[in-house]
Amino acid sequence: MSREAADNTDGPLRPRRSGPLRGICCVPGDKSISHRALLFGALTDGVVEITGLGVGGDNVSTARALAALGVPVSLDGANARVMGVGISGLRQAAESLDCGNSGTTIRLMSGLLAGQPFVSTLYGDASLTRRPMGRLARPLREMGATIEGRGDPSRPNDIFPPLQVRGGNLHGIRYNLPVASAQLKSALVLAGLFAKGTTEITEPGLSRDHTERMLRHLGAPLHADPARRSVRVEPDGWNGRLRAGPLQVPGDISSGAFMMVAALLVPGSDVTIENLGLNPTRTGVIDALRAMGAELEVQITGDAMGEPVGTVRARASALKGARIAGDLALRSIDEIPILAVAAAMAEGPSQFSDLHELRIKESDRIASIGRELSRAGVAVADAPDGFTVEGAGANRRVKGGRAQADHDHRIAMAAAILGLCGEEETEVPTEDIGTSFPTFARTLRALGASL
Repeated sequence: MSREAADNTDGPLRPRRSGPLRGICCVPGDKSISHRALLFGALTDGVVEITGLGVGGDNVSTARALAALGVPVSLDGANARVMGVGISGLRQAAESLDCGNSGTTIRLMSGLLAGQPFVSTLYGDASLTRRPMGRLARPLREMGATIEGRGDPSRPNDIFPPLQVRGGNLHGIRYNLPVASAQLKSALVLAGLFAKGTTEITEPGLSRDHTERMLRHLGAPLHADPARRSVRVEPDGWNGRLRAGPLQVPGDISSGAFMMVAALLVPGSDVTIENLGLNPTRTGVIDALRAMGAELEVQITGDAMGEPVGTVRARASALKGARIAGDLALRSIDEIPILAVAAAMAEGPSQFSDLHELRIKESDRIASIGRELSRAGVAVADAPDGFTVEGAGANRRVKGGRAQADHDHRIAMAAAILGLCGEEETEVPTEDIGTSFPTFARTLRALGASL
């Protein structure tokens, strides 16, 4: 299954100034947790039934890659059944592994394959092919794997997909990540499971910790120290088994953020999002919106695999400008496009900093955000590591027109939410929204949005 268009339609969305959004909704399963449920489930010693799985194209890419490596995986909507092959049960794929548009798939798979006794090639679409992989390759090479990729004369010290991963006899390392990155950290943790000796990874900030929570839940020899921003893998003496069992994936807060901001910006709105993952390393978007004056009610109602789960109620609010930087920027990195939309309708300027990583996402998100806000008549000042949005308040006159998503699902969805505040119709392409939120349009329409 390739990346799906939103709600399986090829036509663009046409948002326009909307009446109130009201009701209760759910969003697809957390994309990051879904990747890990599939990957870690494949390494268990039995049957893993996954419920609430993210149904976007990125998670399908991970499932397909695992199937090519000899793991029986069946998908049925938001449910999956994985027949774990054990820590040593993967086999060499007959063909190269297609990672689609998914940076998580190619990075975590590279860490997993670094410990296998065979050669694998991983590739992706045009967007993924442009994403640098040198920061991934360097520590894996230090552990004993051979990682090769496509060169680029403009960046001679980096490599790009397709990647060839030749697994080796790995040894543990102590490694300081140059940036806080859950994908890089998780790749090294996976490689560390196959290494001789201890692997310890330290990062400059605390990135999302889904890998640590789920692997501990499954019985891996992993120890996290949030105070030191480090995680340690100690496989020596481990029995090499991950426990099979049911896994429940909560709703994706990154998808929920679009519903929150839509409710905050459209007058008279009152929306509750249920079964939402509320991991504290992911709730930066809630803290950022509250700093802007958002009226949000958050309630934790349960737990799934060590992940807090709950509800968020968002009501139309008068927002003010805020500064999003440092730890707050890190904990809301995937939600920056929709936070920029909130800032556009806030009173006063909002400054976004420490966002270097946005330059190398599915698009250059800093450039894409700036272009789309400018198209809508919002003043934006670009910077190397961020941007400033000149908010003019809820009475701003938002222009319509044709949005350019740059094949980036979050840019497309952010443009659609901004369009709900527009004086004119906005045309938003849908072909990439299915990467993370195939039911985006359907969910908004059920709440009363004008699309």
